[in-house]
Amino acid sequence: MKAQMIVLGTSLFMLASAAGHSADIDPALKSAAQHVAVTTCATCHGPQGRSSAPKFPVLAGQHANYLVAQMKAFKAQTRGDPDALGYMWGMAAPLDDEMIAALADYYSAQTPARGRADDAAAIARGADIFTNGVAATGIPPCASCHGANAAGTDDFPRLAGQHAQYLLKQLRSFQSNLRNVAVMHGVTQELKTPELTAVAAYLQSLSGS
Repeated sequence: MKAQMIVLGTSLFMLASAAGHSADIDPALKSAAQHVAVTTCATCHGPQGRSSAPKFPVLAGQHANYLVAQMKAFKAQTRGDPDALGYMWGMAAPLDDEMIAALADYYSAQTPARGRADDAAAIARGADIFTNGVAATGIPPCASCHGANAAGTDDFPRLAGQHAQYLLKQLRSFQSNLRNVAVMHGVTQELKTPELTAVAAYLQSLSGS
């Protein structure tokens, strides 16, 4: 039953994330988006989207489709985790679809963040969960959607090199359904805090390239 829920959730998530993105963005719009990224978004997300504050996610090298989907969710106020409400609902409100696409294009073209390794034991445990899942509780490998090196796809986000603190917060939001994504709720609901922490530590340790 859990596997069926995860498959169904995956299908719904992919449909929700398959936002349109044009490769032919007007040069003037690209320039305007870069200006917004450098003068506004960089305050939290850092230069070229490589944030130094672990509270705020790295955006550099993230897939454009995923970024478009998230910005539209912020604008529509359908992504309900506390930081979305506290920061991004207001920031996304004035963005039209063209600017959203141009910002996503800008960040997806930036060089991904470098990994940072901390606790070797936690990283090893996280690597095992990410690669193999947890058979005893029916949790599938994270790599089945996010890729063997956590680089993601057009439909699933890049996780490699992301801040562990941010990842852990998002995993808990999926677990509690603050972020209402069926596939991720199904994957995380049986994971305990040490397992969530280990996965986050492993992902942070990976090179983003």
